[in-house]
Amino acid sequence: MAKRAKKTTRKRKTVVKKSKRKVAKKTAKRSVKRKPAKKKTARKPAKRKTAKKTAKKKPAKRKAAKKKSSRKTKTEGAVKAGRGKYYFPFAKLKKVPAGTGYSTSHGGVVEGERMLIGYIRKPRGTGSRMHSHPNEQFNFVVQGTLRCVINGKKSLAPAGTLIYVPANAPHTMVSTSKEDVIFIAMKDLSHGIIGKAIDGTMSGPHFEKGFGPKK
Repeated sequence: MAKRAKKTTRKRKTVVKKSKRKVAKKTAKRSVKRKPAKKKTARKPAKRKTAKKTAKKKPAKRKAAKKKSSRKTKTEGAVKAGRGKYYFPFAKLKKVPAGTGYSTSHGGVVEGERMLIGYIRKPRGTGSRMHSHPNEQFNFVVQGTLRCVINGKKSLAPAGTLIYVPANAPHTMVSTSKEDVIFIAMKDLSHGIIGKAIDGTMSGPHFEKGFGPKK
């Protein structure tokens, strides 16, 4: 009888343990807070990816590199020709000195890419002292007469005469006393229109007797 009592007590203990476990599980479930269920949102229909049209790029035409011409002039006050400017009325151009410090020459000057043209006036009885410049020169006498000395050679150049002055050649040109001289000066653009006096001074132009500046 004693053995049976032990068995029954063991069974009762195991039953009590099982019942305690069940109660613990139930209380644990109650203690867990239930999260509110998420509302089901209607899914937006996915946008269909449209194939992008790949435009074929046309090969870019190679533009020939144009030499940019400088807009600066070698003669101060001269006009630069080109870029749509092709016609120049000399009467309206700014009169610039064509021999500062050694000549009375002055007039309108137009410069291109490789040469310059000047419409120059020398008042009668005046002109230039001996000078030179690194560019060669042609002068076409339109009015009056020039008394010239080029490389030591003397000559008279009336209207209609073309005068040639080599590069770096010492020369002088003086208008005779009868009338003002007008000539067209043509030079290459290795230098401007203004040269340099042979004696290196800026003492002024040449004046014939009676034609000097009034004191």
